Amino acid sequence: MRAKIVYFALAAVLVVYFVLVGSRGVMLIEQGTAITVAFGAAVLVLPFIGAWFLYHTTKFARDANRLARELEAEGGLPVDELARTPGGRIDRDSADEVFARRRAETEDTPGDWRTWFRLAVAYHDARDTPRARKAMQRAIALHDGKPVRVDAA
Repeated sequence: MRAKIVYFALAAVLVVYFVLVGSRGVMLIEQGTAITVAFGAAVLVLPFIGAWFLYHTTKFARDANRLARELEAEGGLPVDELARTPGGRIDRDSADEVFARRRAETEDTPGDWRTWFRLAVAYHDARDTPRARKAMQRAIALHDGKPVRVDAA
């Protein structure tokens, strides 16, 4: 719950920032000189890029949470079986061991979104965020019946 509160607080701050930057861009354009119009147009692009990124990040998180709820209802969420250091961090060897099992499970049934979801969790636990995101995107696409690329994650 704490993560959701932080996410929405940061998203709200970003939206306020987008409005402020956008208003500055409009003010620059209203000046009417060639340089201020060019700068104003360039400044107006930034809120659009930020809004696009915020939308896609929020959609990804919402879709991943939807899959997690569905998998939880089926009793298929991965169990936290990772060894931890005294400070609470995940032990790297333990994460690698769980990852190897999840990867083999995914290779056995590559068309099942559940295995890709569990593989994404294993990638995350192994601190490989880019691959975790790609595996979760594949899980979402498989769940929603969208086409997926053939290359492995």
